[in-house]
Amino acid sequence: MSGLGELDRPETPRSPGAWDERSRRSLTGRPLADRPSAVDAGAREPGAGERETGAVGRPVDAGEREASAWASPGGRQASAPLGGRQASARTRRGVADPVKALMHRHRDLCERAVDPLEIAAGLEAHGVTDRTAARFRHRDVFSLAEEMYARVPRDTEPAPRPAEPSPPGAGATWIVYALLPGVLCAATVAGLRLTEGRPRLITAAVGALALALALRAALRRGPLSAPVRTSGTWTCWLIGYALLGDGLLRTALAGGPDALPDGTADGAWPVTAAPVLALALSCAPAAGCAHLFAVRARRRLTASRGLADFSASVRPLLLGAFALYTGVLIVLLTITGAVLDEPAAHPQALTLGALLLLARLLTVHGHAHAATLVLTVTAAAEGAALATLFAGRLPGCGFLAVPVETLVAVCGPAGVPAVACGIGALTLLVHASRRLTRASAHAGTPSSEGLR
Repeated sequence: MSGLGELDRPETPRSPGAWDERSRRSLTGRPLADRPSAVDAGAREPGAGERETGAVGRPVDAGEREASAWASPGGRQASAPLGGRQASARTRRGVADPVKALMHRHRDLCERAVDPLEIAAGLEAHGVTDRTAARFRHRDVFSLAEEMYARVPRDTEPAPRPAEPSPPGAGATWIVYALLPGVLCAATVAGLRLTEGRPRLITAAVGALALALALRAALRRGPLSAPVRTSGTWTCWLIGYALLGDGLLRTALAGGPDALPDGTADGAWPVTAAPVLALALSCAPAAGCAHLFAVRARRRLTASRGLADFSASVRPLLLGAFALYTGVLIVLLTITGAVLDEPAAHPQALTLGALLLLARLLTVHGHAHAATLVLTVTAAAEGAALATLFAGRLPGCGFLAVPVETLVAVCGPAGVPAVACGIGALTLLVHASRRLTRASAHAGTPSSEGLR
């Protein structure tokens, strides 16, 4: 057939455009004059051999162009007519599908996620906020994550997610490991009080080794276990200063020390065992507070419908767990000081306990860098205070010891660790109130195999 009859034969259109002005209006919802001309469209296309770049100068892929066109006020979605729910669905599943582009960008996150909460936390960690989710026509990140999770192709149906998930260490085994450091420290202190001479030295060495192993076991299991390997060097230094630092500082101001510590509180180099014993006994309360905070935060993550809502509900949990541990530590310091007939050393022991708890919480929830940095700076400050006292004895260097001597004259020897640990604890508390109240800090399941 040829001629006009050929044009009348029904056939699928083979060109991307419309036949006339009427068909174009039915497809696009606006007249031909409002559409960009081919010349203007070609002027906006990148030239031969050029690649389109975004605001930061990196190449822009097709998915990003589609998402940007969908989300922009003047893009394809803004120009589409309000044709009802069916037309919106056809457009959404068409070429301009911003959610599909976002899924392609975060493909690994979507494929390995076991529930929408992990996708929401991952998106938040990559900087996606509720305001960003609104550009994808979702009310919040959680709603966007639910669609992304539902659209991920899977060969088999995933196992149903428990209604109330709990972090690792929810059993009773970790309680035994958390109690072990306090028990061994109490036995070591008792051995030091009942022995003299070489047996006391052997008791101190064996007790220190056993306490270190017990702390390691307690930090490898339960709520205090972290998914990364961290070094406990600075933590050991801070605990060692709590045991020997105040006595050394007091002796150095008096012109000493003239002998090594003998394990007693009234020797040439006094040893303060009460704060160390209280800190060892507080391992169990610290693990309990960390477990309580993790469980409650995970439940709030399941129930929340927005990032701001989740942060506002988790912040009181963090402050409550911190206050609970501090109250328990005050009670333990009072008891150990009364039993050992030593000063309770509340200022330095409280600030040190708060510092160690916050550092461990940040490490457990994936923010070990800030915790390690603050612990390092705090330990360096205590070491510098002792070093300046001994450096001030050199000829012409007396000015080096003036700051420490002034602080000790006002606050006593406990002022040095109290100020150093207090500043560090306050810094970590502010940092934790920002990091630990984010969904990305609670979606993952930390491993229990971390080595401290």
